[in-house]
Amino acid sequence: MEHTRIKELLATEDFGRDVIVKGWVRTFRNNQFIAINDGSTLNNIQAVVDFENTDDALLKRITTGAALSVKGKLIASQGKGQRVEIKVEELQILGDSDPERFPLQPKKHSLEFLREIAHLRFRTGTFNAVFKVRNALAFAVHKFFNEKDFVYIHTPIITGSDAEGAGEMFKVTTLDYEKLPRTEDGAIDYKEDFFGKATNLTVSGQLEGELAAMALGNIYTFGPTFRAENSNTTRHLAEFWMIEPEMAFYELEDNMDLAEELLKYVISYATANCAEEIAFLTNRLAEEEKSKPAN
Repeated sequence: MEHTRIKELLATEDFGRDVIVKGWVRTFRNNQFIAINDGSTLNNIQAVVDFENTDDALLKRITTGAALSVKGKLIASQGKGQRVEIKVEELQILGDSDPERFPLQPKKHSLEFLREIAHLRFRTGTFNAVFKVRNALAFAVHKFFNEKDFVYIHTPIITGSDAEGAGEMFKVTTLDYEKLPRTEDGAIDYKEDFFGKATNLTVSGQLEGELAAMALGNIYTFGPTFRAENSNTTRHLAEFWMIEPEMAFYELEDNMDLAEELLKYVISYATANCAEEIAFLTNRLAEEEKSKPAN
């Protein structure tokens, strides 16, 4: 049997069948109730273990963060808090989690703390929701332009262009900074570098986009861009993904209409396909605002 994603099982009405679920333990209560999450949804599915007929050594290994494979009967839940649950028939530990060292517990963690455990923060509801919304927005961007017959252009990430001075740039080099080659006037001799000249991470795909538009008509770029301004604010990022449409024969009003239509389209798509995640993030923000001083 193949395993089934939890999101599908939580929405089903097809009870009484055998299913296999694979995921990570969120909680294990009373030596009986396992809350399992596989990332497909913010919600967990409950698996009920017959602890009286299960090896104690196996039960002790069911800890927060452990990876499990559970096979059992999907039934309507007998208790409150969930609609469906799995009556466990077979349980296998795919990966142990040391409860003394595993840093994620079934509670809300601050973003500052999650920053320190980047390898595990995707397991939290917050990061699950953020990246599901981002995924939907990115897909909607491509869907919008594809439906309008735009051509998607991949522009260089390493470039010698400064895009009209769009921002401070991160330099890219293979030169040894301990032994930099110099010209006669003391400047760095980039002729000995990989590309034979100074290069940097792109701040914009505009130049290549404009060239493509002059042949293909309507194109767009959507990829990583970089800014080296050392400004630690919520409005400055060292790396971000930028959408840059370029259209031949467009007037200013055409540009304005396209921008408005794109924003409406991607927001509508995200609200229709990520309602659960957006509600979660809205509630999280509201809880954070409550903890701040009233002024």
